[in-house]
Amino acid sequence: HITKVLTVSLVHLQILLCINTPLFEVNEVLLSPAQHHELLIGTKGAMVLELPQRWGKGSEFEGGKDRVNCRTVALAERLFTSSTSLTLKHVAWYPSETEEPHVVMLTSDNSIRIYDLKQPQTPVKMFSLSQCEEESIVPNTRSYTASLGEIAVAFDFGPLTSAPGRRSKEGDRVYPLYILYENGETFLIYCNLTHNSTGLIGKLLGPLPMHPAAEDNYGYDACAILCLPSTPNILVIATQSGMLYHCVVLEGDEEEDQMANESWDLRCESLPSLYVFECVELELSLKLSSGDDYEQLQSDFSCPIALHEDPLCPTRYHCTHLAGIHSIGLTWVNELEQFFSTDDEDKNALQELAAEQKCLVEHVLCTKPLPCSPPAPIKGFWIISDLSLGATMICITDTFECIIRQLLTTTRPVSPPLLCSNPDVGCVVSPLRNFASNSFEQHIRNILRRNVTNPLLLRASEADVPPPPQECLQLLSRATQVFREEYILKQALARDEIVRRVKLLDSQKRKQQQDLVQCIKDKKAMREMAEIIADKFEAARDNQEDIMSRMKRVLHNFNSKLPVLSDNEKDMKRELECIQEQLMDLGNSVKQVHMKNGYQQREIHGEDSPRRKSISLSASQKKCIHSVLKEQSDHITEMVKKINDIRIHVNF
Repeated sequence: HITKVLTVSLVHLQILLCINTPLFEVNEVLLSPAQHHELLIGTKGAMVLELPQRWGKGSEFEGGKDRVNCRTVALAERLFTSSTSLTLKHVAWYPSETEEPHVVMLTSDNSIRIYDLKQPQTPVKMFSLSQCEEESIVPNTRSYTASLGEIAVAFDFGPLTSAPGRRSKEGDRVYPLYILYENGETFLIYCNLTHNSTGLIGKLLGPLPMHPAAEDNYGYDACAILCLPSTPNILVIATQSGMLYHCVVLEGDEEEDQMANESWDLRCESLPSLYVFECVELELSLKLSSGDDYEQLQSDFSCPIALHEDPLCPTRYHCTHLAGIHSIGLTWVNELEQFFSTDDEDKNALQELAAEQKCLVEHVLCTKPLPCSPPAPIKGFWIISDLSLGATMICITDTFECIIRQLLTTTRPVSPPLLCSNPDVGCVVSPLRNFASNSFEQHIRNILRRNVTNPLLLRASEADVPPPPQECLQLLSRATQVFREEYILKQALARDEIVRRVKLLDSQKRKQQQDLVQCIKDKKAMREMAEIIADKFEAARDNQEDIMSRMKRVLHNFNSKLPVLSDNEKDMKRELECIQEQLMDLGNSVKQVHMKNGYQQREIHGEDSPRRKSISLSASQKKCIHSVLKEQSDHITEMVKKINDIRIHVNF
């Protein structure tokens, strides 16, 4: 048993050899979340292959060796060897990328075991999915539970969430594990490898109620389940008859949960409920218009369906089965998230959303085109992202032929906005755009949306005998009808819509051109009117200034002719009289100063008094006289300055 790996360059082929080869037939390989291990899966066991290190040019395994030996670890080998009737139902990696890699295994004894690669023979945790305690005592009850559909067939992990329940701590984070039973019931286990089972963690809860309720519980042949990471979570339940149920996981009412889980766990506070948003029926084999026998053969065909999550787009997933491949895109997920984010309680809006928004189903590959064709299962399937091709599917048929096809170009994740696409703050957007809820481009897309497609047809490797001509004619008629109804007719409808829209836009263009010519004329007339108004304004302003000057002169003459003084004139008169009195006082002071100055000059320089006695003054007396004279001189200088100021003021 070997695993072949093609490098990126598609030139060099490397072969990974298992040191210890598995003792079972390998049906599937699964890469770990950290991409360091490969899980080899079979119905009688599982083995983990440790991928070698990469280095060198092209980042090839061990520098580009042709053959590389790889270490392998057999999981639960003792368990499968000791129990020959035990089979493996479903295997998956534990979703945590930070912890050590763990493998989750669902076996036919209705148990889920989680294994650590360091202890591959002893499970780290084990969950019993039996609905009664007697099953563990009486082994024969397994056949009864299997016949009644009370046995688990698949499981899937949801995104990391907070631990529910009153006993759980706030910091505890758990992975919800959704378990699907064959009778269509869904159970729930909150898993946490680092903490012990406390509260609701590690308890089997369910079955989860489904709304609206159905008599057949939405089928008794459930085979696969898939949890899409959205808010809220969306569960996809598949049946072998080709039915897909898209269920929205929401918190349920406490009263309903207690009634539904009275026999399971009375301590359960609340359980989530599954609300079936829409049902999709897959066309496993092509439906041909023929007789009743062919229709009976087509309706009786059923096969297990495997669900694959799309790594590129969270709102898209893929179905592989014995008759081909289908790709499903959920276009209503974004609207549903907006509905829950706005806290809108209008149920009619949700019903309108469910009625208007339908998922897109694309029949990519059909390996059973005719009722007589034997099934040709898909050996390998993966989704890659290519710059030129976009979302591309790679599958390997039963003849080991590699097929590459593009997928659902109308369903793609939201692209991040470009820097050049950011709207300018200053640009003005037409308010008419706000009235249109959907663009014309979306309207054309809705018209061109195909309900049925013509898939790529392949024949099984064992089909050496050519098919009957009647069935070939029916297949050709079916393909022609699909092309006529889903392609040509819808393209004609889209063309008519485009022609009608062009005529409407043409008439609107002519009307806008007429309005534009009229606006230009109105603009010219308004400009001329503005010039006339501007001239009148200048003339009115000049006249106003002349009138204001005349009014000032009239008021001045009027005030001058009055026989009574005004208040301002009276104030001015009083001020002048006060100044006159001050001038008289200052004049007397000046005269006194002059008289004193003349007397002092005569006393100092007098020659007619030679007989006067010489007076001798002491130093203190001289100093005192000098200070007195200096003060008087300063006072005289100040008085002279004031007098000059008053004269200037009076003369002015």
